[in-house]
Amino acid sequence: MECQETGELVRRARAGDPAAWRALVARYSRLLCAIARSYGLSGADIDDVVQTTWLRLVERLPRLRDPARAGAWLAVTARRESQAVLRRRGRERPLAGHTPVVTGPHHVVFGRELAGSVAAALDAVPPRCRALLELSIASPRLSYAEISTALGVPLGSVGPTRTRCLLHLRRRLGVT
Repeated sequence: MECQETGELVRRARAGDPAAWRALVARYSRLLCAIARSYGLSGADIDDVVQTTWLRLVERLPRLRDPARAGAWLAVTARRESQAVLRRRGRERPLAGHTPVVTGPHHVVFGRELAGSVAAALDAVPPRCRALLELSIASPRLSYAEISTALGVPLGSVGPTRTRCLLHLRRRLGVT
């Protein structure tokens, strides 16, 4: 399926098009996982947040005011669901006083073609690099200490690893 605008995919999903749903899920699931990870959630909790976020979209889809902003709506909903999981567990957020600000790759890159290239390149990098880069994109305000905690890596390795991951991504994109 060619890369389509989010608003068009949402309108098609409203009409019951399963291909549009698959495209939306493919476009935003990684972002939703990164948001849940940024709250210190892992494993089943991340899966629950992502699944609940998609369920909320299904429930809200007929009343969604601006279909083109569905990505932002999903991000906000994933943050709220992550906070709800932490409240239910009786835990404080691991990043005290910090609510991650999330923007998806579609807000960072210009044009559909470039977004598709970046997504393909991200698919090709090692999983640990992909997780680090997604957290960097999804939560630009996170410090290296917070990223270190979220990924369970030593603080001193975040910067050098990020640099290597970006170089790897640039090579995949053919950018020097």
